Amino acid sequence: LWGVPKALDNCTPATEFSLAGFSEDPATQVILFLLFLLTYLVTILGNLGMITLIRASALLHSPMYYFLGNLAFVNLCTSTIITPRMLAGVLLGKKGITYAGCMAQMFTFCLFLVTECFLLAAMAYDRYVAICHPLLYPLVMSPERCSQLVTGSYLLGLTNAVGQAIGMSSLFFCSSSTISLFFCDISLLISLSTSDTTLSLIILRTSSSLLGVPSLLVVLVSYVAIISTILSISSAEGKRKAFSTCTSHLTALSTFYGPLIFMYLIPSCRSSRQPDKVASVFCTVVTPMLNPFIYSLRNQEVKAGLWRLMGRKRSAEK
Repeated sequence: LWGVPKALDNCTPATEFSLAGFSEDPATQVILFLLFLLTYLVTILGNLGMITLIRASALLHSPMYYFLGNLAFVNLCTSTIITPRMLAGVLLGKKGITYAGCMAQMFTFCLFLVTECFLLAAMAYDRYVAICHPLLYPLVMSPERCSQLVTGSYLLGLTNAVGQAIGMSSLFFCSSSTISLFFCDISLLISLSTSDTTLSLIILRTSSSLLGVPSLLVVLVSYVAIISTILSISSAEGKRKAFSTCTSHLTALSTFYGPLIFMYLIPSCRSSRQPDKVASVFCTVVTPMLNPFIYSLRNQEVKAGLWRLMGRKRSAEK
Protein backbone atom coordinates (compact mmCIF):
# COMPACT_ATOMS: atom_id res chain seq x y z
CA LEU A 1 0.00 0.00 0.00
CA TRP A 2 2.73 2.47 0.97
CA GLY A 3 5.29 1.15 -1.48
CA VAL A 4 8.79 -0.19 -0.87
CA PRO A 5 11.40 2.32 0.33
CA LYS A 6 14.23 2.99 -2.09
CA ALA A 7 16.66 1.94 0.62
CA LEU A 8 15.44 -1.63 0.20
CA ASP A 9 16.05 -1.85 -3.55
CA ASN A 10 19.58 -3.19 -3.11
CA CYS A 11 19.25 -5.26 0.05
CA THR A 12 17.19 -8.07 1.53
CA PRO A 13 15.11 -7.09 4.59
CA ALA A 14 16.72 -8.41 7.77
CA THR A 15 15.18 -11.35 9.59
CA GLU A 16 18.00 -11.37 12.14
CA PHE A 17 20.91 -9.27 13.33
CA SER A 18 24.49 -10.19 14.10
CA LEU A 19 25.80 -9.16 17.52
CA ALA A 20 29.48 -8.36 17.94
CA GLY A 21 31.37 -10.70 20.24
CA PHE A 22 34.11 -9.93 22.73
CA SER A 23 36.90 -12.13 21.43
CA GLU A 24 37.59 -14.84 18.87
CA ASP A 25 40.15 -16.56 21.08
CA PRO A 26 38.66 -19.80 22.54
CA ALA A 27 40.54 -19.51 25.83
CA THR A 28 39.38 -15.92 26.30
CA GLN A 29 35.81 -16.95 25.47
CA VAL A 30 35.84 -19.60 28.21
CA ILE A 31 37.19 -17.12 30.77
CA LEU A 32 34.57 -14.52 29.78
CA PHE A 33 31.79 -17.11 29.94
CA LEU A 34 32.75 -18.20 33.45
CA LEU A 35 33.12 -14.60 34.58
CA PHE A 36 29.75 -13.49 33.16
CA LEU A 37 28.04 -16.64 34.45
CA LEU A 38 29.35 -16.04 37.97
CA THR A 39 28.28 -12.40 37.77
CA TYR A 40 24.78 -13.37 36.64
CA LEU A 41 24.38 -15.98 39.40
CA VAL A 42 25.49 -13.43 42.00
CA THR A 43 23.05 -10.92 40.49
CA ILE A 44 20.14 -13.36 40.80
CA LEU A 45 21.01 -14.40 44.35
CA GLY A 46 21.76 -10.86 45.50
CA ASN A 47 18.63 -9.21 44.11
CA LEU A 48 16.27 -12.07 44.98
CA GLY A 49 17.80 -12.15 48.43
CA MET A 50 17.27 -8.41 48.85
CA ILE A 51 13.64 -8.65 47.72
CA THR A 52 12.98 -11.60 50.06
CA LEU A 53 14.68 -9.91 53.01
CA ILE A 54 12.75 -6.66 52.54
CA ARG A 55 9.43 -8.51 52.37
CA ALA A 56 10.20 -10.80 55.31
CA SER A 57 11.79 -8.35 57.77
CA ALA A 58 9.53 -5.90 59.62
CA LEU A 59 12.60 -3.69 60.22
CA LEU A 60 12.74 -2.95 56.50
CA HIS A 61 9.09 -2.02 55.94
CA SER A 62 9.82 1.63 55.22
CA PRO A 63 9.68 3.82 52.08
CA MET A 64 13.42 3.60 51.37
CA TYR A 65 13.38 -0.21 51.34
CA TYR A 66 10.12 -0.29 49.39
CA PHE A 67 11.94 1.61 46.63
CA LEU A 68 15.01 -0.58 47.06
CA GLY A 69 12.95 -3.76 46.64
CA ASN A 70 11.58 -2.45 43.35
CA LEU A 71 15.07 -1.39 42.27
CA ALA A 72 16.28 -4.94 42.95
CA PHE A 73 13.44 -6.31 40.79
CA VAL A 74 14.31 -3.93 37.94
CA ASN A 75 18.02 -4.85 38.20
CA LEU A 76 17.10 -8.53 38.08
CA CYS A 77 14.99 -8.00 34.95
CA THR A 78 17.62 -5.83 33.23
CA SER A 79 20.31 -8.43 33.74
CA THR A 80 18.03 -11.29 32.67
CA ILE A 81 17.08 -9.74 29.33
CA ILE A 82 20.77 -9.18 28.45
CA THR A 83 23.08 -11.68 30.15
CA PRO A 84 21.66 -15.14 29.17
CA ARG A 85 21.75 -14.19 25.49
CA MET A 86 25.27 -12.86 25.92
CA LEU A 87 26.36 -16.08 27.65
CA ALA A 88 25.07 -18.13 24.73
CA GLY A 89 26.99 -15.93 22.34
CA VAL A 90 30.23 -16.19 24.31
CA LEU A 91 30.03 -19.97 24.87
CA LEU A 92 28.50 -21.18 21.62
CA GLY A 93 29.65 -18.40 19.32
CA LYS A 94 26.03 -17.65 18.36
CA LYS A 95 26.11 -14.05 17.22
CA GLY A 96 22.74 -14.07 15.49
CA ILE A 97 19.55 -12.78 17.11
CA THR A 98 16.19 -12.80 15.35
CA TYR A 99 14.53 -9.54 14.39
CA ALA A 100 11.65 -10.23 16.80
CA GLY A 101 14.06 -11.16 19.59
CA CYS A 102 16.08 -8.00 19.01
CA MET A 103 12.99 -5.79 19.11
CA ALA A 104 11.78 -7.52 22.29
CA GLN A 105 15.17 -7.02 23.94
CA MET A 106 15.23 -3.36 22.91
CA PHE A 107 11.66 -2.83 24.19
CA THR A 108 12.26 -4.37 27.62
CA PHE A 109 15.64 -2.67 28.05
CA CYS A 110 14.09 0.74 27.30
CA LEU A 111 11.28 -0.04 29.76
CA PHE A 112 13.51 -0.98 32.68
CA LEU A 113 16.17 1.67 31.94
CA VAL A 114 13.72 4.56 32.35
CA THR A 115 11.97 2.82 35.25
CA GLU A 116 15.30 2.65 37.07
CA CYS A 117 15.96 6.34 36.36
CA PHE A 118 12.72 7.32 38.10
CA LEU A 119 13.14 4.84 40.94
CA LEU A 120 16.54 6.39 41.69
CA ALA A 121 14.92 9.82 41.50
CA ALA A 122 12.21 8.69 43.95
CA MET A 123 14.90 7.40 46.30
CA ALA A 124 16.72 10.75 46.09
CA TYR A 125 13.46 12.54 46.91
CA ASP A 126 12.93 10.17 49.84
CA ARG A 127 16.38 11.06 51.24
CA TYR A 128 15.64 14.76 50.69
CA VAL A 129 12.44 14.60 52.74
CA ALA A 130 14.06 12.46 55.45
CA ILE A 131 17.00 14.83 55.94
CA CYS A 132 15.57 18.25 55.07
CA HIS A 133 12.03 17.81 56.45
CA PRO A 134 12.21 14.94 58.99
CA LEU A 135 9.07 15.99 60.88
CA LEU A 136 7.00 15.83 57.70
CA TYR A 137 8.52 12.54 56.54
CA PRO A 138 5.70 10.19 57.71
CA LEU A 139 3.11 12.44 56.08
CA VAL A 140 4.91 13.16 52.81
CA MET A 141 6.25 9.64 52.25
CA SER A 142 3.01 7.85 53.08
CA PRO A 143 2.38 4.34 51.71
CA GLU A 144 0.01 5.83 49.14
CA ARG A 145 2.60 8.34 47.94
CA CYS A 146 5.29 5.66 47.71
CA SER A 147 2.98 3.40 45.74
CA GLN A 148 2.20 6.26 43.36
CA LEU A 149 5.90 7.01 42.82
CA VAL A 150 6.72 3.38 42.06
CA THR A 151 3.69 2.88 39.81
CA GLY A 152 4.53 6.10 37.99
CA SER A 153 8.10 4.90 37.44
CA TYR A 154 6.91 1.72 35.74
CA LEU A 155 4.31 3.60 33.67
CA LEU A 156 6.89 6.12 32.46
CA GLY A 157 9.22 3.25 31.59
CA LEU A 158 6.42 1.58 29.64
CA THR A 159 5.60 4.86 27.89
CA ASN A 160 9.22 5.17 26.80
CA ALA A 161 9.34 1.57 25.55
CA VAL A 162 6.11 1.92 23.56
CA GLY A 163 7.31 5.20 22.04
CA GLN A 164 10.62 3.67 21.00
CA ALA A 165 8.82 0.63 19.55
CA ILE A 166 6.60 2.93 17.45
CA GLY A 167 9.68 4.69 16.11
CA MET A 168 11.44 1.40 15.36
CA SER A 169 8.41 0.00 13.54
CA SER A 170 8.98 2.46 10.69
CA LEU A 171 12.59 1.41 10.12
CA PHE A 172 14.00 -1.14 7.66
CA PHE A 173 17.28 -3.04 7.93
CA CYS A 174 19.40 -5.00 5.49
CA SER A 175 20.07 -8.67 6.23
CA SER A 176 23.80 -8.01 6.66
CA SER A 177 23.26 -5.61 9.60
CA THR A 178 25.75 -6.09 12.45
CA ILE A 179 25.28 -4.46 15.87
CA SER A 180 28.66 -3.52 17.31
CA LEU A 181 27.61 -4.35 20.89
CA PHE A 182 26.42 -7.55 22.56
CA PHE A 183 22.78 -6.46 22.84
CA CYS A 184 20.22 -4.56 20.77
CA ASP A 185 20.98 -0.98 21.70
CA ILE A 186 18.42 1.43 20.24
CA SER A 187 20.90 4.10 19.16
CA LEU A 188 22.93 1.55 17.21
CA LEU A 189 19.80 0.08 15.64
CA ILE A 190 18.77 3.51 14.41
CA SER A 191 22.23 4.09 12.91
CA LEU A 192 21.99 0.75 11.06
CA SER A 193 18.64 1.48 9.44
CA THR A 194 18.48 1.81 5.65
CA SER A 195 15.34 3.97 5.76
CA ASP A 196 14.45 7.45 6.99
CA THR A 197 15.24 7.63 10.72
CA THR A 198 13.71 11.06 11.37
CA LEU A 199 10.72 9.81 13.38
CA SER A 200 12.73 7.37 15.50
CA LEU A 201 15.37 10.03 16.25
CA ILE A 202 12.70 12.54 17.24
CA ILE A 203 11.12 10.00 19.61
CA LEU A 204 14.51 9.05 21.07
CA ARG A 205 15.53 12.68 21.67
CA THR A 206 12.09 13.63 22.98
CA SER A 207 12.06 10.76 25.47
CA SER A 208 15.57 11.67 26.60
CA SER A 209 14.50 15.27 27.14
CA LEU A 210 11.13 14.57 28.78
CA LEU A 211 12.10 11.48 30.80
CA GLY A 212 15.86 11.21 31.26
CA VAL A 213 16.64 14.86 31.99
CA PRO A 214 13.83 15.47 34.56
CA SER A 215 14.69 12.32 36.53
CA LEU A 216 18.34 13.40 36.69
CA LEU A 217 17.33 16.94 37.69
CA VAL A 218 15.28 15.56 40.60
CA VAL A 219 18.37 13.72 41.79
CA LEU A 220 20.64 16.75 41.44
CA VAL A 221 18.23 19.23 43.08
CA SER A 222 17.52 16.79 45.91
CA TYR A 223 21.19 16.30 46.69
CA VAL A 224 21.99 20.01 46.46
CA ALA A 225 19.36 20.57 49.16
CA ILE A 226 20.58 17.54 51.16
CA ILE A 227 24.22 18.66 51.11
CA SER A 228 23.21 22.21 52.06
CA THR A 229 21.21 20.88 55.02
CA ILE A 230 24.01 18.56 56.15
CA LEU A 231 26.58 21.38 56.04
CA SER A 232 24.32 23.49 58.25
CA ILE A 233 24.37 20.83 61.01
CA SER A 234 26.61 22.04 63.80
CA SER A 235 27.91 18.75 65.20
CA ALA A 236 30.37 16.56 63.31
CA GLU A 237 28.56 13.43 64.51
CA GLY A 238 25.25 14.77 63.20
CA LYS A 239 26.82 15.48 59.81
CA ARG A 240 28.30 11.99 59.69
CA LYS A 241 25.01 10.28 60.52
CA ALA A 242 23.06 12.35 58.03
CA PHE A 243 25.55 11.78 55.24
CA SER A 244 25.84 8.05 55.99
CA THR A 245 22.16 7.60 55.06
CA CYS A 246 22.97 8.84 51.53
CA THR A 247 26.29 7.16 50.74
CA SER A 248 24.76 3.94 49.41
CA HIS A 249 22.37 5.81 47.13
CA LEU A 250 25.13 8.12 45.88
CA THR A 251 27.28 5.10 45.06
CA ALA A 252 24.39 3.45 43.18
CA LEU A 253 23.77 6.68 41.27
CA SER A 254 27.39 6.91 40.17
CA THR A 255 27.53 3.29 38.98
CA PHE A 256 24.26 3.78 37.05
CA TYR A 257 24.68 7.20 35.45
CA GLY A 258 28.45 6.98 34.87
CA PRO A 259 28.31 4.28 32.15
CA LEU A 260 25.14 5.82 30.64
CA ILE A 261 26.80 9.21 30.24
CA PHE A 262 29.84 7.56 28.68
CA MET A 263 27.69 5.53 26.26
CA TYR A 264 25.11 8.09 25.18
CA LEU A 265 26.20 11.65 26.03
CA ILE A 266 29.93 11.64 25.20
CA PRO A 267 30.34 11.86 21.41
CA SER A 268 31.87 8.67 20.05
CA CYS A 269 34.77 9.65 17.78
CA ARG A 270 36.72 6.51 18.62
CA SER A 271 37.82 4.10 15.93
CA SER A 272 37.26 1.19 18.32
CA ARG A 273 33.96 0.34 20.01
CA GLN A 274 35.78 -1.48 22.84
CA PRO A 275 35.31 1.36 25.38
CA ASP A 276 31.58 1.34 24.61
CA LYS A 277 31.49 -2.42 25.19
CA VAL A 278 33.13 -2.00 28.58
CA ALA A 279 30.65 0.72 29.56
CA SER A 280 27.76 -1.44 28.31
CA VAL A 281 28.94 -4.43 30.34
CA PHE A 282 29.16 -2.25 33.42
CA CYS A 283 25.67 -0.79 32.82
CA THR A 284 23.84 -4.03 32.01
CA VAL A 285 25.81 -6.69 33.91
CA VAL A 286 27.96 -5.25 36.67
CA THR A 287 25.69 -2.55 38.16
CA PRO A 288 22.71 -4.92 38.70
CA MET A 289 25.10 -7.23 40.57
CA LEU A 290 26.62 -4.46 42.70
CA ASN A 291 23.47 -2.71 43.90
CA PRO A 292 22.38 -5.31 46.51
CA PHE A 293 25.86 -5.20 48.04
CA ILE A 294 26.09 -1.40 47.88
CA TYR A 295 22.88 -1.14 49.91
CA SER A 296 23.67 -3.92 52.36
CA LEU A 297 27.38 -3.89 53.25
CA ARG A 298 27.29 -0.55 55.10
CA ASN A 299 23.62 -0.59 56.05
CA GLN A 300 23.02 -1.55 59.66
CA GLU A 301 19.26 -1.97 59.20
CA VAL A 302 19.74 -4.50 56.41
CA LYS A 303 22.28 -6.39 58.51
CA ALA A 304 19.99 -6.34 61.55
CA GLY A 305 17.05 -7.54 59.45
CA LEU A 306 19.16 -10.37 58.04
CA TRP A 307 20.42 -11.51 61.45
CA ARG A 308 16.93 -11.34 62.94
CA LEU A 309 15.51 -13.37 60.05
CA MET A 310 18.29 -15.96 60.39
CA GLY A 311 17.72 -16.13 64.16
CA ARG A 312 14.02 -16.69 63.59
CA LYS A 313 14.75 -19.56 61.21
CA ARG A 314 17.15 -21.16 63.67
CA SER A 315 14.53 -20.92 66.43
CA ALA A 316 11.94 -22.53 64.16
CA GLU A 317 14.34 -25.38 63.33
CA LYS A 318 14.90 -26.06 67.03
